[in-house]
Amino acid sequence: MKLQRHGAIACLALTAVLGLSACGSDNNEPASASASGSASAADCGKGTLNAQGSSAQKNAMAEWIKAYQQKCAGTTINYEASGSGAGIQAFIAGTADFAGSDSALKPEEQPQADAKCTGGAALNLPMVIGPVAVVYNVGGLDNLQLKPATLAQIFAGKVTKWDDPAIKADNPNATLPATAIQTVHRSDESGTTDNFTKFLSKTAATDWTFGNNKAWKAPGGLGAPKSDGVAAKVKSTEGTISYVEWSYAENSGLKKAKVQNGAGEYAELTAESAGKTIAGAKIEGQGDDLKMSIDYATKEAGAYPIVLVTYEIVCSKGIAADKLPLVKGLLGHAASTEGQAELVELGYAPLPDSVRTKVETAVKNLG
Repeated sequence: MKLQRHGAIACLALTAVLGLSACGSDNNEPASASASGSASAADCGKGTLNAQGSSAQKNAMAEWIKAYQQKCAGTTINYEASGSGAGIQAFIAGTADFAGSDSALKPEEQPQADAKCTGGAALNLPMVIGPVAVVYNVGGLDNLQLKPATLAQIFAGKVTKWDDPAIKADNPNATLPATAIQTVHRSDESGTTDNFTKFLSKTAATDWTFGNNKAWKAPGGLGAPKSDGVAAKVKSTEGTISYVEWSYAENSGLKKAKVQNGAGEYAELTAESAGKTIAGAKIEGQGDDLKMSIDYATKEAGAYPIVLVTYEIVCSKGIAADKLPLVKGLLGHAASTEGQAELVELGYAPLPDSVRTKVETAVKNLG
């Protein structure tokens, strides 16, 4: 599922912003063993790997699995897009070999996850950068732009009509209908929700008093399961507004609002504008634990401020001997220049190379 219309442009933009050394192509033939980041015989495991979690990274994981299995015969890799919360719980319960999550392990989750890892700790490895689009379905309304405070008021239920003065102030030249606003949120626990509400908490604390959480805490609104459920609900329901990972917005053909950044600019969501925010993210974890902190109030010119980091939650030590080659092989491919370049045409932004190389090293150290 490749987004051909913006893939090449995104590739060029990200090369400029992040200094990437490679970009994806439309060639689906397996890369040669000598290509940078491609799987060698030593990288190929055998058997079955089961993982689950973030639906936001589902398309990325599907691409990586396809590419890895083309290079490594005799492997079966299953990824269930069950949502970040469910994925972490499955990892803790031992039914998932690793989990995908749109936010790093919370302090209360870390000890439970560590307990699964004999002789080591659970790591947060950033693997997918997924800009979060603010999507809407209002007939005749294009080029919507919103301040964080206006977004917070809408999702808190304080602004209930599309022609509200707060929206008019953000869009002085737009013709706004008197249509009722219907907000749509994730009904399941989601790292996308955690990141979106974290953005509201950091940039509009006066208007958003519900904190950040994987579970939606604000009253009202329509709930829909997983990213594809949210996208489908917005596409089919007039007057709606929601938040969803960029690739789902693109693949569903949804309108996307510009969002004001800390510099006071209304930024359009593009690979380049998301990359500017990513470049300012900081690693907070220690050693091979690479959880990141994003500056949602970034003042970088042209930066689109709502960007999430999707992690793989995996044991640093204690991975079963029959699973270890598969885990290292798949995640090693995902962290390679080749694997990251495969994301561009899917509506994701590759990791900055300064982060990617740390992830690659952490994967090599898994045991």
